[in-house]
Amino acid sequence: MGKILRFALCASLVAAGMATPAMAGDPSGNYKRKNGDLVRVWVTDGKLYCRIMEGSKPNFEMCHGMTESGEAWTGKKMKHPGMPGFMTFNGTVTNDATSLKIKGCAMGKSMCDSEVWQKIVK
Repeated sequence: MGKILRFALCASLVAAGMATPAMAGDPSGNYKRKNGDLVRVWVTDGKLYCRIMEGSKPNFEMCHGMTESGEAWTGKKMKHPGMPGFMTFNGTVTNDATSLKIKGCAMGKSMCDSEVWQKIVK
């Protein structure tokens, strides 16, 4: 392969890598909410779910089928354990190695609340 062809191939691979959008990390694991609830977070078939396992409302599903959107997970079926079960919120989940930030909004973005959960590392 000639030098020019190798250079062109390398340049196109580098450019393709830069054009790739950042993707959300896999937040799967166990987390502790500020109130002490233990929450399990997992991804199944490319969708994010989170459920309270121990604490205020065991088996309460807070996140249901959120989809990856850039560096976050988003969805319209987020629930809060302190609100009536029929209410759902537009939600966003972001994470890093030690925590997960969950944000839910109602009435567009005029009423929002968020929490930061700490990852439990065993």
